[in-house]
Amino acid sequence: MPIPFLASVLMDGWPSWLPGPWTLTKAGSALGAIAVTKIYASGATCTAERNMHGRVVMITGGTSGIGAATVYELAKRGAQIILLTHHEHNDAFLVDFIDDMRERTNNQLIYAEQVDLRSLHSVRKFATKWVDNAPPRRLDTIILCGSTLTPPGKARTETPDGVESTWQVNFLSNFHLLGILSPAIRAQPFDRDVRIIIPTCSAYIRSPSLDKALDKKDWSPGKAYARSKMAMMVFGKAYQKHLDAYKRPDELPMNARVFLVDPGYSRTPGMRRWLTRGTVWGLIVYLFLYVFSWLFLKSARMGAQSILWAVMEGSLVRDKGGKVVKECMVVDCARKDVDDEAIAKKLWESSDKLIEEKEKDAAAKRARAKKREMEMEEEKKEQERVEEIEALVNTIKKGKQKEKEKPKSGKKAKNGEKTA
Repeated sequence: MPIPFLASVLMDGWPSWLPGPWTLTKAGSALGAIAVTKIYASGATCTAERNMHGRVVMITGGTSGIGAATVYELAKRGAQIILLTHHEHNDAFLVDFIDDMRERTNNQLIYAEQVDLRSLHSVRKFATKWVDNAPPRRLDTIILCGSTLTPPGKARTETPDGVESTWQVNFLSNFHLLGILSPAIRAQPFDRDVRIIIPTCSAYIRSPSLDKALDKKDWSPGKAYARSKMAMMVFGKAYQKHLDAYKRPDELPMNARVFLVDPGYSRTPGMRRWLTRGTVWGLIVYLFLYVFSWLFLKSARMGAQSILWAVMEGSLVRDKGGKVVKECMVVDCARKDVDDEAIAKKLWESSDKLIEEKEKDAAAKRARAKKREMEMEEEKKEQERVEEIEALVNTIKKGKQKEKEKPKSGKKAKNGEKTA
Protein backbone atom coordinates (compact mmCIF):
# COMPACT_ATOMS: atom_id res chain seq x y z
CA MET A 1 0.00 0.00 0.00
CA PRO A 2 2.65 2.66 0.86
CA ILE A 3 4.86 1.75 -2.15
CA PRO A 4 2.13 2.23 -4.83
CA PHE A 5 1.07 5.48 -3.11
CA LEU A 6 4.64 6.84 -3.14
CA ALA A 7 5.06 5.77 -6.76
CA SER A 8 1.82 7.59 -7.64
CA VAL A 9 3.04 10.75 -5.89
CA LEU A 10 6.37 10.65 -7.77
CA MET A 11 4.81 10.05 -11.17
CA ASP A 12 1.51 11.98 -10.96
CA GLY A 13 2.29 14.57 -8.28
CA TRP A 14 0.66 15.25 -4.93
CA PRO A 15 -3.03 14.12 -4.81
CA SER A 16 -5.54 16.97 -4.74
CA TRP A 17 -7.71 15.20 -2.15
CA LEU A 18 -4.87 15.05 0.38
CA PRO A 19 -3.81 18.11 2.45
CA GLY A 20 -0.45 19.56 1.52
CA PRO A 21 2.84 18.29 3.02
CA TRP A 22 3.25 21.42 5.14
CA THR A 23 -0.26 21.03 6.60
CA LEU A 24 0.40 17.37 7.38
CA THR A 25 3.73 18.28 8.99
CA LYS A 26 2.07 20.84 11.25
CA ALA A 27 -0.75 18.44 12.19
CA GLY A 28 1.72 15.63 12.85
CA SER A 29 3.90 17.92 14.98
CA ALA A 30 0.90 19.03 17.02
CA LEU A 31 -0.27 15.44 17.60
CA GLY A 32 3.29 14.41 18.43
CA ALA A 33 3.62 17.23 20.97
CA ILE A 34 0.32 16.21 22.60
CA ALA A 35 1.42 12.57 22.72
CA VAL A 36 4.80 13.45 24.26
CA THR A 37 3.14 15.75 26.82
CA LYS A 38 0.63 13.06 27.76
CA ILE A 39 3.31 10.39 28.13
CA TYR A 40 5.50 12.70 30.22
CA ALA A 41 2.59 13.86 32.44
CA SER A 42 1.48 10.25 33.00
CA GLY A 43 4.74 9.52 34.81
CA ALA A 44 6.64 6.28 35.25
CA THR A 45 5.10 2.83 35.04
CA CYS A 46 5.81 0.23 37.70
CA THR A 47 7.86 -2.62 36.22
CA ALA A 48 8.34 -4.42 39.54
CA GLU A 49 6.51 -7.70 39.98
CA ARG A 50 6.02 -9.78 43.07
CA ASN A 51 4.03 -12.83 44.02
CA MET A 52 1.30 -11.37 46.22
CA HIS A 53 -0.58 -14.64 46.84
CA GLY A 54 -1.06 -15.17 50.56
CA ARG A 55 0.05 -11.64 51.46
CA VAL A 56 -2.32 -9.55 53.58
CA VAL A 57 -2.72 -5.90 52.56
CA MET A 58 -4.59 -3.43 54.78
CA ILE A 59 -5.61 -0.21 53.03
CA THR A 60 -7.54 2.95 53.87
CA GLY A 61 -9.19 4.98 51.11
CA GLY A 62 -9.36 1.89 48.91
CA THR A 63 -12.82 2.50 47.43
CA SER A 64 -12.03 5.45 45.18
CA GLY A 65 -9.27 7.18 43.24
CA ILE A 66 -5.69 5.97 43.59
CA GLY A 67 -6.66 3.67 46.46
CA ALA A 68 -9.18 1.77 44.31
CA ALA A 69 -6.62 1.46 41.49
CA THR A 70 -4.08 0.08 43.98
CA VAL A 71 -6.59 -2.41 45.35
CA TYR A 72 -7.37 -3.63 41.83
CA GLU A 73 -3.72 -4.15 40.88
CA LEU A 74 -2.80 -5.94 44.12
CA ALA A 75 -5.96 -8.08 44.17
CA LYS A 76 -5.29 -9.05 40.56
CA ARG A 77 -1.92 -10.39 41.72
CA GLY A 78 -3.59 -12.51 44.42
CA ALA A 79 -3.21 -10.40 47.57
CA GLN A 80 -5.75 -10.62 50.38
CA ILE A 81 -7.22 -7.13 50.72
CA ILE A 82 -8.71 -5.66 53.89
CA LEU A 83 -10.51 -2.41 53.10
CA LEU A 84 -10.76 0.00 56.01
CA THR A 85 -13.77 2.13 55.13
CA HIS A 86 -16.31 4.31 56.90
CA HIS A 87 -19.17 2.51 55.13
CA GLU A 88 -21.36 0.04 57.01
CA HIS A 89 -20.89 -3.61 56.04
CA ASN A 90 -24.36 -3.73 54.48
CA ASP A 91 -23.94 -0.45 52.60
CA ALA A 92 -25.13 -0.93 49.01
CA PHE A 93 -22.15 0.90 47.50
CA LEU A 94 -19.61 -1.14 49.47
CA VAL A 95 -21.31 -4.45 48.66
CA ASP A 96 -21.39 -3.61 44.94
CA PHE A 97 -17.78 -2.38 45.00
CA ILE A 98 -16.45 -5.57 46.61
CA ASP A 99 -18.54 -7.83 44.36
CA ASP A 100 -17.33 -5.97 41.27
CA MET A 101 -13.69 -6.03 42.42
CA ARG A 102 -13.86 -9.76 43.17
CA GLU A 103 -15.32 -10.46 39.75
CA ARG A 104 -12.83 -8.28 37.85
CA THR A 105 -9.76 -9.62 39.67
CA ASN A 106 -10.98 -13.21 40.08
CA ASN A 107 -10.00 -12.88 43.74
CA GLN A 108 -12.49 -13.63 46.50
CA LEU A 109 -10.15 -12.53 49.31
CA ILE A 110 -11.38 -8.94 49.44
CA TYR A 111 -13.03 -7.90 52.68
CA ALA A 112 -14.05 -4.72 54.47
CA GLU A 113 -13.80 -3.48 58.06
CA GLN A 114 -15.55 -0.36 59.28
CA VAL A 115 -12.99 2.26 60.32
CA ASP A 116 -14.15 5.87 60.22
CA LEU A 117 -11.12 8.17 60.16
CA ARG A 118 -13.38 10.96 61.46
CA SER A 119 -13.74 9.04 64.74
CA LEU A 120 -10.78 8.17 66.97
CA HIS A 121 -13.00 5.71 68.81
CA SER A 122 -13.73 3.86 65.56
CA VAL A 123 -10.00 3.62 64.82
CA ARG A 124 -9.23 2.33 68.32
CA LYS A 125 -12.07 -0.21 68.24
CA PHE A 126 -10.79 -1.81 65.03
CA ALA A 127 -7.06 -1.63 65.81
CA THR A 128 -7.52 -3.02 69.33
CA LYS A 129 -9.56 -5.92 67.98
CA TRP A 130 -6.82 -6.64 65.43
CA VAL A 131 -4.00 -6.50 67.99
CA ASP A 132 -5.85 -8.58 70.59
CA ASN A 133 -6.00 -11.56 68.26
CA ALA A 134 -3.87 -14.53 69.38
CA PRO A 135 -1.76 -15.69 67.65
CA PRO A 136 -0.94 -12.40 65.87
CA ARG A 137 -2.60 -12.05 62.49
CA ARG A 138 -0.51 -11.95 59.36
CA LEU A 139 0.07 -8.42 58.06
CA ASP A 140 2.39 -7.75 55.13
CA THR A 141 1.45 -4.26 53.97
CA ILE A 142 -0.39 -1.21 55.28
CA ILE A 143 -1.32 1.48 52.75
CA LEU A 144 -2.76 4.74 54.10
CA CYS A 145 -4.54 6.22 51.06
CA GLY A 146 -7.44 7.70 53.03
CA SER A 147 -7.44 11.50 53.05
CA THR A 148 -9.69 14.51 52.64
CA LEU A 149 -9.47 18.20 51.83
CA THR A 150 -11.59 21.31 52.07
CA PRO A 151 -12.21 23.03 48.71
CA PRO A 152 -10.78 26.55 48.39
CA GLY A 153 -13.17 29.19 49.67
CA LYS A 154 -15.05 26.79 51.93
CA ALA A 155 -15.29 27.19 55.70
CA ARG A 156 -13.27 25.26 58.26
CA THR A 157 -15.03 22.13 59.51
CA GLU A 158 -14.53 19.85 62.49
CA THR A 159 -15.07 16.15 63.08
CA PRO A 160 -17.45 14.85 65.77
CA ASP A 161 -14.34 14.59 67.98
CA GLY A 162 -13.89 18.37 67.76
CA VAL A 163 -10.71 18.28 65.63
CA GLU A 164 -10.23 20.13 62.34
CA SER A 165 -11.33 17.65 59.64
CA THR A 166 -8.24 17.74 57.41
CA TRP A 167 -5.87 17.33 60.33
CA GLN A 168 -7.72 14.38 61.86
CA VAL A 169 -8.47 12.42 58.68
CA ASN A 170 -5.12 13.00 56.96
CA PHE A 171 -2.84 12.73 59.98
CA LEU A 172 -4.21 12.17 63.47
CA SER A 173 -6.28 9.05 62.75
CA ASN A 174 -3.42 7.49 60.75
CA PHE A 175 -1.06 8.29 63.63
CA HIS A 176 -3.53 6.66 66.01
CA LEU A 177 -3.98 3.58 63.80
CA LEU A 178 -0.26 2.88 63.39
CA GLY A 179 0.36 3.59 67.05
CA ILE A 180 -2.06 0.86 68.16
CA LEU A 181 -0.99 -1.57 65.41
CA SER A 182 2.69 -1.32 66.41
CA PRO A 183 2.65 -4.59 68.43
CA ALA A 184 1.08 -6.45 65.49
CA ILE A 185 3.73 -5.05 63.13
CA ARG A 186 6.61 -5.91 65.44
CA ALA A 187 5.23 -9.43 66.02
CA GLN A 188 5.57 -10.46 62.36
CA PRO A 189 8.13 -13.25 61.71
CA PHE A 190 11.66 -12.19 60.75
CA ASP A 191 11.36 -13.60 57.22
CA ARG A 192 8.29 -11.52 56.39
CA ASP A 193 8.85 -8.32 54.42
CA VAL A 194 6.48 -5.84 56.06
CA ARG A 195 5.96 -2.49 54.34
CA ILE A 196 4.02 0.57 55.49
CA ILE A 197 3.16 2.86 52.60
CA ILE A 198 2.27 6.47 53.41
CA PRO A 199 1.10 8.35 50.29
CA THR A 200 1.96 12.03 50.47
CA CYS A 201 1.79 15.06 48.19
CA SER A 202 4.28 17.65 47.02
CA ALA A 203 2.01 20.19 48.75
CA TYR A 204 4.02 19.45 51.92
CA ILE A 205 6.80 21.65 50.50
CA ARG A 206 4.75 24.80 51.13
CA SER A 207 3.49 23.69 54.53
CA PRO A 208 3.79 26.13 57.44
CA SER A 209 5.98 25.06 60.34
CA LEU A 210 4.73 22.30 62.61
CA ASP A 211 6.10 24.09 65.66
CA LYS A 212 2.87 26.01 66.10
CA ALA A 213 -0.73 24.96 65.73
CA LEU A 214 -2.66 26.40 62.81
CA ASP A 215 -4.97 29.00 64.37
CA LYS A 216 -8.50 29.50 63.10
CA LYS A 217 -7.50 33.03 62.12
CA ASP A 218 -4.65 31.82 59.87
CA TRP A 219 -6.43 28.70 58.65
CA SER A 220 -6.98 28.11 54.94
CA PRO A 221 -7.76 24.91 52.99
CA GLY A 222 -4.36 24.95 51.29
CA LYS A 223 -2.41 25.45 54.51
CA ALA A 224 -4.42 22.79 56.34
CA TYR A 225 -3.87 20.20 53.61
CA ALA A 226 -0.16 20.96 53.18
CA ARG A 227 0.40 20.87 56.94
CA SER A 228 -1.33 17.50 57.30
CA LYS A 229 0.89 16.02 54.58
CA MET A 230 4.00 17.54 56.16
CA ALA A 231 2.98 15.99 59.49
CA MET A 232 2.64 12.56 57.86
CA MET A 233 6.11 12.95 56.34
CA VAL A 234 7.65 13.81 59.72
CA PHE A 235 5.70 11.05 61.47
CA GLY A 236 6.64 8.47 58.82
CA LYS A 237 10.34 9.13 59.37
CA ALA A 238 9.89 9.05 63.17
CA TYR A 239 7.81 5.87 63.01
CA GLN A 240 10.61 4.09 61.17
CA LYS A 241 13.00 5.04 63.96
CA HIS A 242 10.40 3.85 66.47
CA LEU A 243 10.27 0.44 64.77
CA ASP A 244 14.06 0.21 64.42
CA ALA A 245 14.52 0.89 68.14
CA TYR A 246 12.55 -2.23 69.03
CA LYS A 247 14.71 -5.22 70.00
CA ARG A 248 13.17 -8.39 68.64
CA PRO A 249 13.17 -11.48 70.90
CA ASP A 250 15.13 -13.34 68.20
CA GLU A 251 17.66 -10.45 68.11
CA LEU A 252 17.26 -10.11 64.33
CA PRO A 253 16.96 -6.75 62.55
CA MET A 254 13.57 -5.09 62.20
CA ASN A 255 11.81 -6.32 59.06
CA ALA A 256 9.22 -3.50 58.80
CA ARG A 257 9.94 -0.52 56.53
CA VAL A 258 8.10 2.76 56.05
CA PHE A 259 8.01 4.35 52.60
CA LEU A 260 6.66 7.84 51.86
CA VAL A 261 5.21 7.83 48.35
CA ASP A 262 4.33 10.84 46.21
CA PRO A 263 1.87 9.57 43.54
CA GLY A 264 1.83 12.91 41.69
CA TYR A 265 -1.17 14.98 40.67
CA SER A 266 -3.92 12.68 39.44
CA ARG A 267 -7.54 12.84 38.28
CA THR A 268 -9.08 11.63 41.52
CA PRO A 269 -12.30 12.66 43.31
CA GLY A 270 -10.20 14.76 45.70
CA MET A 271 -8.45 16.60 42.87
CA ARG A 272 -11.76 17.16 41.11
CA ARG A 273 -13.23 18.56 44.32
CA TRP A 274 -10.26 20.90 44.67
CA LEU A 275 -10.40 22.14 41.05
CA THR A 276 -14.17 22.63 41.04
CA ARG A 277 -14.09 24.45 44.41
CA GLY A 278 -16.93 22.16 45.46
CA THR A 279 -19.48 24.08 43.38
CA VAL A 280 -21.77 23.25 40.46
CA TRP A 281 -20.33 26.11 38.38
CA GLY A 282 -16.85 24.82 39.07
CA LEU A 283 -17.90 21.37 37.90
CA ILE A 284 -19.30 22.81 34.65
CA VAL A 285 -16.02 24.63 33.99
CA TYR A 286 -14.07 21.46 34.85
CA LEU A 287 -16.09 19.42 32.35
CA PHE A 288 -15.74 22.13 29.69
CA LEU A 289 -11.95 22.18 30.14
CA TYR A 290 -11.62 18.46 30.81
CA VAL A 291 -9.13 18.03 27.96
CA PHE A 292 -6.54 19.96 29.96
CA SER A 293 -6.96 17.83 33.09
CA TRP A 294 -6.78 14.72 30.88
CA LEU A 295 -3.58 15.99 29.29
CA PHE A 296 -1.67 17.27 32.33
CA LEU A 297 -2.95 15.06 35.17
CA LYS A 298 -2.32 11.37 35.68
CA SER A 299 -5.11 8.84 35.69
CA ALA A 300 -5.80 7.10 38.99
CA ARG A 301 -4.13 3.97 37.59
CA MET A 302 -0.94 5.84 36.72
CA GLY A 303 -1.03 7.60 40.08
CA ALA A 304 -0.97 4.19 41.76
CA GLN A 305 2.24 3.11 39.99
CA SER A 306 4.65 4.52 42.57
CA ILE A 307 2.65 2.95 45.39
CA LEU A 308 2.75 -0.42 43.62
CA TRP A 309 6.49 -0.01 43.11
CA ALA A 310 7.00 0.69 46.83
CA VAL A 311 4.95 -2.43 47.65
CA MET A 312 6.58 -4.83 45.18
CA GLU A 313 10.11 -3.61 44.37
CA GLY A 314 12.57 -6.24 45.54
CA SER A 315 15.60 -3.95 45.87
CA LEU A 316 13.90 -2.02 48.69
CA VAL A 317 14.44 -5.01 50.98
CA ARG A 318 18.14 -4.14 51.12
CA ASP A 319 17.49 -0.48 52.01
CA LYS A 320 16.50 1.05 55.29
CA GLY A 321 13.01 2.40 55.64
CA GLY A 322 11.96 6.03 55.79
CA LYS A 323 12.69 6.60 52.08
CA VAL A 324 10.73 8.92 49.79
CA VAL A 325 9.49 7.35 46.55
CA LYS A 326 8.40 9.29 43.48
CA GLU A 327 8.00 8.15 39.87
CA CYS A 328 8.98 4.59 40.84
CA MET A 329 12.36 5.51 42.30
CA VAL A 330 13.82 6.66 45.59
CA VAL A 331 14.31 10.44 45.72
CA ASP A 332 15.56 12.99 48.23
CA CYS A 333 13.14 14.85 50.46
CA ALA A 334 12.51 18.48 49.47
CA ARG A 335 12.55 19.80 53.05
CA LYS A 336 15.28 19.22 55.63
CA ASP A 337 13.00 19.75 58.62
CA VAL A 338 11.24 16.47 57.78
CA ASP A 339 14.18 14.76 59.54
CA ASP A 340 14.21 17.17 62.49
CA GLU A 341 14.01 14.99 65.61
CA ALA A 342 12.92 17.87 67.85
CA ILE A 343 9.93 18.60 65.59
CA ALA A 344 9.10 14.89 65.36
CA LYS A 345 9.20 14.47 69.14
CA LYS A 346 7.01 17.51 69.72
CA LEU A 347 4.53 16.34 67.05
CA TRP A 348 4.39 12.83 68.53
CA GLU A 349 3.86 14.03 72.09
CA SER A 350 1.27 16.67 71.18
CA SER A 351 -0.63 14.16 69.03
CA ASP A 352 -0.67 11.60 71.85
CA LYS A 353 -1.92 14.24 74.25
CA LEU A 354 -4.62 15.44 71.83
CA ILE A 355 -5.83 11.89 71.19
CA GLU A 356 -6.01 11.15 74.92
CA GLU A 357 -7.91 14.38 75.52
CA LYS A 358 -10.40 13.83 72.70
CA GLU A 359 -10.95 10.18 73.55
CA LYS A 360 -11.76 11.09 77.16
CA ASP A 361 -14.24 13.71 75.95
CA ALA A 362 -15.77 11.25 73.49
CA ALA A 363 -16.00 8.54 76.18
CA ALA A 364 -17.74 10.99 78.50
CA LYS A 365 -20.18 11.93 75.72
CA ARG A 366 -20.92 8.27 75.02
CA ALA A 367 -21.46 7.66 78.73
CA ARG A 368 -23.86 10.58 78.96
CA ALA A 369 -25.64 9.45 75.81
CA LYS A 370 -25.92 5.92 77.17
CA LYS A 371 -27.24 7.26 80.47
CA ARG A 372 -29.85 9.37 78.65
CA GLU A 373 -30.79 6.36 76.58
CA MET A 374 -31.22 4.23 79.71
CA GLU A 375 -33.26 6.98 81.36
CA MET A 376 -35.45 7.26 78.28
CA GLU A 377 -35.82 3.49 78.24
CA GLU A 378 -36.86 3.53 81.91
CA GLU A 379 -39.33 6.35 81.25
CA LYS A 380 -40.71 4.40 78.34
CA LYS A 381 -41.10 1.27 80.47
CA GLU A 382 -42.68 3.33 83.27
CA GLN A 383 -45.08 4.89 80.78
CA GLU A 384 -45.97 1.44 79.47
CA ARG A 385 -46.62 0.22 83.04
CA VAL A 386 -48.83 3.26 83.75
CA GLU A 387 -50.74 2.65 80.51
CA GLU A 388 -51.18 -1.03 81.42
CA ILE A 389 -52.49 -0.11 84.89
CA GLU A 390 -54.82 2.52 83.43
CA ALA A 391 -56.07 0.02 80.88
CA LEU A 392 -56.65 -2.54 83.65
CA VAL A 393 -58.50 0.05 85.81
CA ASN A 394 -60.67 1.05 82.86
CA THR A 395 -61.46 -2.59 82.17
CA ILE A 396 -62.47 -3.12 85.81
CA LYS A 397 -64.62 0.02 85.77
CA LYS A 398 -66.36 -1.10 82.61
CA GLY A 399 -66.99 -4.53 84.16
CA LYS A 400 -68.52 -3.00 87.28
CA GLN A 401 -70.62 -0.65 85.18
CA LYS A 402 -72.01 -3.57 83.23
CA GLU A 403 -72.77 -5.45 86.45
CA LYS A 404 -74.71 -2.43 87.75
CA GLU A 405 -76.72 -2.18 84.52
CA LYS A 406 -77.74 -5.87 84.51
CA PRO A 407 -80.08 -5.79 87.64
CA LYS A 408 -81.83 -2.67 86.38
CA SER A 409 -82.68 -4.31 83.11
CA GLY A 410 -83.88 -7.41 85.03
CA LYS A 411 -86.22 -5.35 87.26
CA LYS A 412 -87.72 -3.61 84.23
CA ALA A 413 -88.40 -6.96 82.68
CA LYS A 414 -90.21 -8.23 85.86
CA ASN A 415 -92.28 -5.06 86.11
CA GLY A 416 -93.30 -5.53 82.53
CA GLU A 417 -94.56 -9.08 83.25
CA LYS A 418 -96.65 -7.95 86.25
CA THR A 419 -98.28 -5.19 84.22
CA ALA A 420 -99.25 -7.67 81.57
